[in-house]
Amino acid sequence: MEDRPVNARFPAARPRRLRRTPALRRLVAETRLHPSELILPMFVKEGIDAPNPVSSMPGVFQHTPDSLRKAAEEAAAAGVGGLILFGIPEAKDERGSAADDPDGVVQKALRDLSSDLGGDIVIMADLCLDEYTSHGHCGLLTPAGEVDNDATLERYASIAVAQAEAGVQVVGPSGMMDGQVAAIRAALDGAGHHEVAILAYAAKYASAFYGPFREAAEGAPQFGDRTGYQQDPANAAEALREVELDVAEGADMVMVKPGLAYLDIVAKVAESCPVPVSAYQVSGEYAMVEAAAEKGWLDRERAIMETLLGFRRAGAAQILTYWAVEAAHMLR
Repeated sequence: MEDRPVNARFPAARPRRLRRTPALRRLVAETRLHPSELILPMFVKEGIDAPNPVSSMPGVFQHTPDSLRKAAEEAAAAGVGGLILFGIPEAKDERGSAADDPDGVVQKALRDLSSDLGGDIVIMADLCLDEYTSHGHCGLLTPAGEVDNDATLERYASIAVAQAEAGVQVVGPSGMMDGQVAAIRAALDGAGHHEVAILAYAAKYASAFYGPFREAAEGAPQFGDRTGYQQDPANAAEALREVELDVAEGADMVMVKPGLAYLDIVAKVAESCPVPVSAYQVSGEYAMVEAAAEKGWLDRERAIMETLLGFRRAGAAQILTYWAVEAAHMLR
């Protein structure tokens, strides 16, 4: 009897054999998704006495401190791997003073969550200035109205230390300032916070998909835009350079943001990067699926899981998604 060819063809080769039943498909699935790989972005706002729904992101809220604690406990119970906090202060100024105030909205929330959850879930915080500045940009401004990269690094360093002293486990610098990771690492180590990790927003693009987030975080620029410091959507090699620089400066993890329109970047980074790679399924991606599902144009739950699998298939080790808790329940 002749040996079967290594590259068999029809009718000997029938790939559909392994797709016939759900059990078979599970058995041979190449990509797995687990709740522990999901990170839930959460918004906490000063000066409100009840959770405030975000109109462009159904199911997402600006939380009070109490509702944040409850939602965080639900996420931990569902098996979600991490939370990342975004703060909305009552008062904003040119320097974003509330960002590193020990009694600022995020620092208070970090102390609460660290006390409540201990080691049950990884507690993270976005590290930027746009939610805190009166002008809505991610850094300090020069007299000409441009973002001052080097002066901003001093603010980021101070914010990192304030968040670390409040109990954060991972800081997420998202401003795309040159040298931000090195400045933050030096500040954390200098203050004795060697154990605090850095998830660098290493490849963050100037995207149209951030619109709903700007409602949720109340951080839209009051003039101009962020194309001067976020990456051009046309560029891929630049992302690899940004990642290489951040890793060399001490990043423990790196992020690609947004996700779906940049899966090629996720894949390129995952192939070359020596540290874990995260992808952010941003507000616009979330809103598109929710809006289409509300119209009955697609199967909502299947679309959620398909997009999350796409991130994992591209090489993302962690996924930031507003569906983290719901997806965790579906997976379990």
